[in-house]
Amino acid sequence: MEKFLKELNEAQREAVLFTDGPIMVIAGAGSGKTRVLTYKIAYLLKKNIDPFNILALTFTNKAANEMKERIINIVGTTDAHNMWMGTFHSVFAKILRRESLKIGYPNNFTIYDTDDSKSVIKSVIKEMDLDDKVYNPGYVLGRISAAKTSLISYEEYNKSDELVSEDRMARKPLFGQIYESYCKRCYKASAMDFDDLLFNMHMLLRNFPDALLRYQKKFKYILVDEYQDTNHCQYIILKQLAAMFENICVVGDDAQSIYSFRGANIQNILGFQNDYPDFKIFRLEQNYRSTQNIVNAANSIIVNNVGKVHKIVWTENENGEKVKILKAHSDSEEGSIVANSIFENKMNFQMQNKDFAILYRTNAQSRAFEESLRKLNIPYRIYGGLSFYQRKEIKDLIAYFRLTINNNDDEALKRIVNYPARGIGKTSIERLIIVASENNKSIWQIIENFGDYKTGLNTGTLNKLSEFITMVKSFSVQLKNKDAHEMACLVANSSGIARELYDDKTPEGISRHQNIEELLNGIKDFVDRQESAAGEENTSSLAEFMQDIALVTDADIKDKDGNDKVSIMTIHAAKGLEFPYVYISGVEENLFPSQFNINTRNELEEERRLFYVALTRAMKRVFISFATTRYRWGNVVSCEPSRFIEELDTKFIEFENKKHFKPFDDDSRLSFDKFEIKKYKYTGQTVKKNLVKITQAINSATPNNPDFISNQNIQVGMVVEHQRFGKGKVITVEGKQSDKKAIVFFENVGQKQLLLKYAKLKVIE
Repeated sequence: MEKFLKELNEAQREAVLFTDGPIMVIAGAGSGKTRVLTYKIAYLLKKNIDPFNILALTFTNKAANEMKERIINIVGTTDAHNMWMGTFHSVFAKILRRESLKIGYPNNFTIYDTDDSKSVIKSVIKEMDLDDKVYNPGYVLGRISAAKTSLISYEEYNKSDELVSEDRMARKPLFGQIYESYCKRCYKASAMDFDDLLFNMHMLLRNFPDALLRYQKKFKYILVDEYQDTNHCQYIILKQLAAMFENICVVGDDAQSIYSFRGANIQNILGFQNDYPDFKIFRLEQNYRSTQNIVNAANSIIVNNVGKVHKIVWTENENGEKVKILKAHSDSEEGSIVANSIFENKMNFQMQNKDFAILYRTNAQSRAFEESLRKLNIPYRIYGGLSFYQRKEIKDLIAYFRLTINNNDDEALKRIVNYPARGIGKTSIERLIIVASENNKSIWQIIENFGDYKTGLNTGTLNKLSEFITMVKSFSVQLKNKDAHEMACLVANSSGIARELYDDKTPEGISRHQNIEELLNGIKDFVDRQESAAGEENTSSLAEFMQDIALVTDADIKDKDGNDKVSIMTIHAAKGLEFPYVYISGVEENLFPSQFNINTRNELEEERRLFYVALTRAMKRVFISFATTRYRWGNVVSCEPSRFIEELDTKFIEFENKKHFKPFDDDSRLSFDKFEIKKYKYTGQTVKKNLVKITQAINSATPNNPDFISNQNIQVGMVVEHQRFGKGKVITVEGKQSDKKAIVFFENVGQKQLLLKYAKLKVIE
């Protein structure tokens, strides 16, 4: 037995050693699936399988690069660099560049990001004189994406009576025309969006049997990570590629399928055995990440799902603390409670900021946590914010790179034709766009041959445009002779961008110039890495670098500002990560689960899987918080604890201050014992009925509540006492009856906003 195989447990080792035929590895949270995938590839190489015959597909470039390095360390050779390993998009982009002539694209096609795609859609909507509120660009792009991942071309879309009827019913009858114009506009610009990389890969394999046969023979072993997150298009491509040898190994966890809104189809993993009846299944059930209480609590949640592959996750780790439930009176107080808990745990257990994560269902929830962490001087980082490659100065320079590589890239040209300023006005650019559209040409082609077209531009503007074209052409002819770093420095300096930012001595200008330097440093690092890798060809050109970053994700970007920060993010963004301490916030009905995802069993089960993912990010402690009131659309609304709290087995949870804990403040309405979860065994509708009864009890009791009535008389200037915050002075009072609220300045904790019907304030003077 190979020495490195001894590092695996028995289940992991069995999955690694079985190499031929279809394999499904069901890997529970924290069970070491990445290690299994890595060691499996290493084992194939040890068996003298040619690395060029191995296709390994991951969901982030970062994961692919880390796996390659680990494989090289295991096998002791750089052969791993010759594998086809990366994300679906990066691997398929590489293939499409090689086969570009077959699909009618040049091999230097641009990859449009979401901003580019939205910009094209906005132009189409404007030219069609449509209302962008009806045809919202984000909605339109989402629907186009859904069509492409379902393998529906714009021709098929416009021929479908069902789809056209749906658009008419939705009062968007011209969607099909927008879809068609968008695709033609991208094609004219020699550009593909992210979904095109999948769609066109499928078209290549479907329409060109010689290409299909070539790649079937090439990829004798196919390994796929996070298979539960694949969409229909990815599923079909994998079936096509694996049809000859059927040496396909898929690794994933049905309990962590949470991306249906991106087109992910859980049936791909649930139905794997239908596609490959002779498949072999391996279950990785030992969790190495979390304590027993966390693992058991997570199991007690996911058992309620009907659609799942059977497995029982267990761990030999310590029992650990129970999952703690925290109740707050408002979303602001929730932020304060969580921030104080982080502060206390840091102090008591000598933890670092990076050991803590706050997870929420929607980005809008971050405000309260940001404010509370700032008050305690706790540094934090929000995931999903503006990434490095989305900053203006970076996008400007990258637009120069894109136009240098692909002169027909309209979106890049529009961005930089007058940056740095060269006297080409907005009106002139709009005229060029119209002329290009009328003649079905790219803007570059119009400028390059402006004598053939009536642009209506004056001689001065045409001369400036010609100078711009000449400059970019001079960049383009040097692409073959210079590596990515040499080209990037040439473009940054000759275009005037580096000088423009260097001359700006404001703090913002200095920061932007430093970002450009950081980009150039990153390109140098890319060149060094590519040239040191033993590959089948030189891959250090600017075009290769552009392909590399065009498909970068937030998960691939390192935090340049230091790592010791509390992580704040949505649960979707947290998938694949782990933290010693995890706070799951806003666990309330209609927030988590989301009110938009409780209409069908499938929707609700995905929300439950999302909660399972949140729980299993934690290594040592989990805190679950909910608020009894929350601001929504400017109004204070009452909130119910989520059904997911009800589903947690009471053996593995505890309530903060259980003796005094009540989901609602009025003792006469509902005691803790009535809320205690063990009395509500989850049977589908039972919890729903109980929550309805609770709500009805509250609503009927409120008018007769003496505290509710007395607190309506609270006035500005009164000195009051709160049972938790102590003595304070009323600053403002606003609202009517049950929605009446006050801002009170408390001596001990500062300013608080309270909903009076719940505040139970005692008037002192």
